[in-house]
Amino acid sequence: MTGSDEDPRVAELRTAVSRLRRELAAHPADFPDRIIAEDELAGLAAMAAHGIPETPRLHRSLLLIAGAIGSVSALARGLSDVRSAVELFGEPGRG
Repeated sequence: MTGSDEDPRVAELRTAVSRLRRELAAHPADFPDRIIAEDELAGLAAMAAHGIPETPRLHRSLLLIAGAIGSVSALARGLSDVRSAVELFGEPGRG
C-alpha cells in the first residue's frame, strides 16, 4: 500500500486494464475489431488515471471491449479481470 487516498476500485481497474492492454499488444493474431478494443482500453486507462470514473461510461467501454475481443480465448482471463474491476463500481445509474 502506498499510503495514498486512492480508491481501491480505481487501483484494481487500472491494474486489470494495464494487464489486458499488455496481453492484447502481445497477442499475435490480428482480428477485425482490435482497434476498437485498443481504443476503449486506452479510454479506460485514462478514466482510471483521473479519479473515479463514471459508471455508465465504464459499462459502455466494457461492452465494446467484450464485443471486440470476446471470441479471442487467449484474452478471456484478462477480459474477465477487467469486467470484475468494472463491476466493483456497481450498476450504471439511470438518467
